[in-house]
This record gives sequence, C-alpha cells and structure tokens, in this order.
Amino acid sequence: MKKALINDWYYVNGGAEKVIHSINSIWNDFDHFALIDFLNDEDRNFILHGKKAKTSFIQKLPTAKKNHRKFLQLFPLAIEQFDLSNYDLIISSSSAVAKGVVTKQEQLHICYCHSPMRYVWDLQEEYLQDANLNKGIKGLYAKHVLNKIKKWDVANSKNVDFFIANSDHIAKRIKRIYNRESIVIYPPVDVDFFQLEEQKQDYYFTASRLVTYKKVRLIVEAFNELPHLKLIVAGDGPEFKKLQKIAKSNIKLVGFVDYEMLKKYMQKAKAFVFAAQEDFGIIPVEAQACGTPVIAFAKGGALETVLENITGIFFKEQTTKKIKEAIIAFEKTEFDPKKIREHALKFSKRRFENEMKEFVETKFKEHGRFEQKNIF
Repeated sequence: MKKALINDWYYVNGGAEKVIHSINSIWNDFDHFALIDFLNDEDRNFILHGKKAKTSFIQKLPTAKKNHRKFLQLFPLAIEQFDLSNYDLIISSSSAVAKGVVTKQEQLHICYCHSPMRYVWDLQEEYLQDANLNKGIKGLYAKHVLNKIKKWDVANSKNVDFFIANSDHIAKRIKRIYNRESIVIYPPVDVDFFQLEEQKQDYYFTASRLVTYKKVRLIVEAFNELPHLKLIVAGDGPEFKKLQKIAKSNIKLVGFVDYEMLKKYMQKAKAFVFAAQEDFGIIPVEAQACGTPVIAFAKGGALETVLENITGIFFKEQTTKKIKEAIIAFEKTEFDPKKIREHALKFSKRRFENEMKEFVETKFKEHGRFEQKNIF
C-alpha cells in the first residue's frame, strides 16, 4: 500500500510546514512531492523527517530558489506532471496548486486546504503590487495569467475526494469558490514548546513575513503615534527597509529570529499585535500558549482563535487609528496568562494528529474501492 504527500513547495519552515511535520508524525512512510525543495538540512529533518521531496521542473529553472513565484503561470503544468498512478492514498497540503495533482478513480485524494489560492482569489491586487505587476502591459498580462489559473483551479478542485479546511473561515471560502463541502481540523500548534510565562516585560511584539498583506506597516504607524510604548518587530521581507525608514525610536526591528528567540520575545511581551487577515494564523495561538494576550484584526481565523476580553482584544478595521485605539484599550484591561494558555491548549499538535488520523482512516475504510486493503 503506497501513500503520497504533496505540498506546494518547500523553502521555509512556516505554518504549512508544521502541518506536514505532524502528518509525517502520524504516518512515516509517505513519498513526498513538491514543486520545489530548497530546505536546509535542519528544516528537512524537522518537516520531512529527513526525507527529500521529488520536485518538478521548476526546481531547475534559473532563480527558482530566490523567487519561485515568478513562474506562477507554469505551476499548473508542473503539478500535473507528477506521476502518482501507483499510489492508493494521496494527501495534498495546499494553499496553491498541490491539490491539482492528477488522480484516478480508484485512488483516494484528501486535501488539507490552507486556502484556495490567495493571489488569484482574495489577494490578487496585493500580489500584483508586491510583484510590481499592477501597471502597464505587464500588469495586463499578469491579470490574464491569474484569470486562467482561476479557471484551472476550479476545474482541478474536482480531483479532490474530500476537503479538510484549516478553519471555518476557509471552509466558507472553499464552499464559495469550489462549491465543495469540507470539515474543519485546526492546524497543529506546538503548545509544549511555547510555554507559559506569567512575568511580562514592558514591550509589545509582532512577528511575520514582512510583506504587504501582513499589514505590519499599520502596526508600526500606530506605535509611531504612541511614543511612550515600546514595540519589537521580528521578521524579514520586502517591507523591512521601508519599515526601518518610518519607525521611530520606540520601535525596534530585529529581522529574522530563530524559533528559540521567537519564543523568548513571545513569552515576555505584554501583548502580541496581529493586523493581518489570516486563514487561521498559528502565531497568535503560539503567543496565547505563552500566556500572552493578542491584539488582533477581527476577521478571518483570529475570530476562531482569540476570545475577546479573555485572551485578547479585537480591532474592527485595518487602519492605524483602529490599531492605536485597541492598544489604548488594552492598556486599561487586565488578562490572566493562565486562562490564555488554557485556551491555546485546544489547538495542540496532539489534537490535530488525533483528528487527522481518525478522519483519513475512516474515509479510507468507508471507501468501497478499498475493501480489500488496509494501509494502517
């Protein structure tokens, strides 16, 4: 009995990769596939348990390691060229094209969907802006490519037998875009690593990839108007230098930090500030596991992970003014770190692995085409 696990790509150790790590912890005999695999040895040992993914032709294209997204128009072709004909169970972990692998009637394909492709559906304008493709002939061609991928994405969603959404928010998006039902299994959060710290220090903290849609600029602008409050910003990306230029002296940009340093900043912060609209958002839950309250945008996955006035405070609009108002309100509110951590435990790795195992094994056994086989 053969099993294949397909991820969009491997080049960083982010939230999607934590899901892959946990799936590999449930079953350790997957063959792995991805458009690219540029993981370092340390991340590969964690995510893929030392294995290497079979990659597409995009792996060998010039500059693919630095910027694979510029080959977006080739992604559908690349994912369809994987030969999975000998596999009985196929699990795709997808926020882009992984779910578009070609499968046969006798195979079972379950997709853990982080989101339908953000940059062709809900974040198209932000994607074009970040890539400097929002004007002129190049902009028109980019929109043409994205519209073609939209059609491909909807058509190939039919290759999936069962969808698992990473939040209720994404389940609704799957229904709206693909007209498919899904169940929700929240992603795994390493609550054992992010341990409770009740003694907080006098600074706020935020961390993410510094790209436009994460809205870190709005957080920095809010603290520019609150010079008596300290903010530490962790992360790197295209926005880093822009933020450096506008940040006042009460704001410290520390760049990329490793997991240990991230935990230390998270544990000691008086609050974690989160301005993005995320599909789920693992990092606010990691903060709560440390007993650190969250100041979050009231949309997307945060509505499912943050309890207002118990584990955090919401702001209703992605604006500097509303973030500033939420911070001022937070200064007047008291939170119990133990209660915050208790809530975060509901999103543990163990819970994810148990729910994922039960769902996949149940669907496999229920499927009539597998009556004579047992993969577990």
